[in-house]
Amino acid sequence: MPDRTTRSIAHFTAPFMLGGLEGQLPAGDYDIDHDEELIEGMSRLAWRRVATFIHLPAKAVNNPLTSQLVAIDHLDLETALVRDRENAA
Repeated sequence: MPDRTTRSIAHFTAPFMLGGLEGQLPAGDYDIDHDEELIEGMSRLAWRRVATFIHLPAKAVNNPLTSQLVAIDHLDLETALVRDRENAA
């Protein structure tokens, strides 16, 4: 079954926490990968998210030797982004 990865950037204005990760992560821009698979049998193209990953640390660190790709829950990410926007307002 064909699959694809879509990429986005999550911007946090303040330190934040994500379920499944220890401790607080610093504010900054984080690359996010969403792995998706094609839903077959549809009359049009449709994709289902099967995994979400965050690239750690934040881009501001600029140390490729310490970066890692960590699986996260998409809903935890969305909740953290909403909380960050609410606190910034």
